[in-house]
Amino acid sequence: MTRITSWSFFCSAFMFCAVASGQTVQAPFNTDYSVIDLGTPPGVPRSLGGLTFLDSDTLLIGGAANGGSGAIYKIDIARDAITNTITGFVGTASVYATAPNIDGGLEFGPGGVLFYTGYNNNILGQIKPGNSAPDKIINLSTQTPPVGESVGTLRFVPPGFAGAGQLKLASYSANTWHTLTLAPDGLGTYDISAVSPSLSVQGGPEGIVYIDSANPGFVVDSILLSEYGSGSIGAYEINSNGDPILSSRRPFITGLNGAEGAEIDAVTGDFLFSTFGGGDRVIVVTGFIPTVPEPATGAIVALGVAVAAWWSWPRRRITSSR
Repeated sequence: MTRITSWSFFCSAFMFCAVASGQTVQAPFNTDYSVIDLGTPPGVPRSLGGLTFLDSDTLLIGGAANGGSGAIYKIDIARDAITNTITGFVGTASVYATAPNIDGGLEFGPGGVLFYTGYNNNILGQIKPGNSAPDKIINLSTQTPPVGESVGTLRFVPPGFAGAGQLKLASYSANTWHTLTLAPDGLGTYDISAVSPSLSVQGGPEGIVYIDSANPGFVVDSILLSEYGSGSIGAYEINSNGDPILSSRRPFITGLNGAEGAEIDAVTGDFLFSTFGGGDRVIVVTGFIPTVPEPATGAIVALGVAVAAWWSWPRRRITSSR
């Protein structure tokens, strides 16, 4: 059962509707999108890393990021009774799995495996369903070509977008973007069988989400990129491989401190991101159009594996207003 709250009660009693200091949604996006600061999730040690959904009621988020005590924490969320927008946290977080050096990338992928990136040791970690510690850690510096030290984030391209099913990875330190090809290793985890030549991005990438062109201000399918180094969220149109078109960059949010992991709430379409520093907060950006699941099609079948979470479903655009 989804936890719900009264929006007006949450805003007035707990002040979770305050916008984090200094951050600004830029034109033309500012007419359609609004920012809600949820604050620091109770029980998650600072600094925050990547975040993703375990289910519609539960958020997973990295804590003590970039260090040996890094771990993934689980915390319940509250939603508004009318809009379903996330309004805050319920209770105190508990450890879901250890994840030393976790950084901005955290997402379920093929086989229900939870993938995460690690800084500054430049790793890709994998945790199998039901386990509470990494089952496989890959050194990205030893791949061919190597991923520039050190990695920041990852994202599986959702169904319905160009490049669906591909694993995209971006290096914080090198400002590079790669496509990784995965191959089952027979143990329930995955090897990297190929790494694409790098594409240069900017700003120290720490989070990636894909945005449907049906959303206001996005005329073609795009990504939002959390740019930790420049304190911003950048919007890029994507090409036929699901990669950002560098010349298309527009500022989406500026004035941030520590933009980190990124995720889409499948219930509402809202964009969430965490901050590493900057108060170690979770931010919700409302105004996006939600999508709903349809039966799986070729992009998923071609992988030959089952995929956990909403990523396993193609999108159907909802064109009516929210």
